[in-house]
Amino acid sequence: MTNITSVKIGKRPQSVTLSDSAARKVADLLAQEDSDELVLRVAVRAGGCSGYSYEMYFDSEIASDDILGEQGGVKVVVDAKSAELLKGSTLDYADGLQGAGFHVSNPNATRTCGCGSSFS
Repeated sequence: MTNITSVKIGKRPQSVTLSDSAARKVADLLAQEDSDELVLRVAVRAGGCSGYSYEMYFDSEIASDDILGEQGGVKVVVDAKSAELLKGSTLDYADGLQGAGFHVSNPNATRTCGCGSSFS
């Protein structure tokens, strides 16, 4: 792993696109962290009621095989394994009466659970 500031953004295609509302919300959350070293990491892990679950968190390190991109002023990192499962996905953020939160629209998911946090 290397420090964020020592890595240049590569030319590999992004596997996850952030909607404008997601990019704004992530930028707001990052501003609260008061660190220029953090990026949004989006990943897929084995587990969850449908087989895989989504993970999103702020990270300060990037592996040499990570895919790093920038959207709406937000740096987004996806590990190589997750990239295949997330290819073509969109991360959105909604803030409304039905509850606020992030949602992943994944064209590769053949089945999702009722809570929307896991897929297969």
